[in-house]
Amino acid sequence: MKKILMSTVGLIALGMTAPAWAADMAMKAPPPMAPIMAVYNWSGFYIGANGGWGQNRNCLDFVTPAGGIVSDACSDRSGGLVGGQLGYRWQSGGFVFGLEAQGDWADLSQTRVSLINPAFSTRVKTDGIGLFTGQIGYAWNASLLYIKGGAAVTSNSFNILDTATGASFASADSTRWGGTIGVGFEYGFSPNWTIGAEYNHLFMGDVTNSFAVANPIVVGAHNRITQDVDMFTVRINYRFGGYGAPVAARY
Repeated sequence: MKKILMSTVGLIALGMTAPAWAADMAMKAPPPMAPIMAVYNWSGFYIGANGGWGQNRNCLDFVTPAGGIVSDACSDRSGGLVGGQLGYRWQSGGFVFGLEAQGDWADLSQTRVSLINPAFSTRVKTDGIGLFTGQIGYAWNASLLYIKGGAAVTSNSFNILDTATGASFASADSTRWGGTIGVGFEYGFSPNWTIGAEYNHLFMGDVTNSFAVANPIVVGAHNRITQDVDMFTVRINYRFGGYGAPVAARY
């Protein structure tokens, strides 16, 4: 009887101490949370600056009073560009759409001796370029590749010079409109700042200019200039707005 009583007391004591042992046992750590990753947001207004290189190709003809065409060949000239741009983009999934206006000061000037009359030279200068374009692109988080197209405008001047002295005999100014297509790449190196590079080709067609004085190269003729421009610029933009909604990374 005594043995049975002692065994019963031992079992009761063991039962009382079991919760304490369980409390002292190490608890299993909860699984780690999935890391949070921010998705780059391309939507919003932006403003920026650009600079680079341009090449101006001009083909010069003279149109006589009778309607005849006298060709004076073509020439190319490259020079610097600097300017700015502003625009708005909106993003749907990976696709990015945008509208942009860009203006650049240009130093694209060429002077050459006339093939028709070497006593005179012609100088064509483009000192301003504007682009008004739409964009469509695809973004891989902070990387964006896009194409663009729209309207282009250039500010130009034309001079007929004395080859020996450089004195100007006749001059004309023109603002011409045409079209442009281009391609670009941008990378978001911080939440609101991007850097990129862009190429544009401008199709400016031809324009006929008249002079206030008689044309000394072809008497009484107007000049007709056909123009194409290539632009390569490096750009930096600041976008107004937030970085984008955080999402859980997937594995």
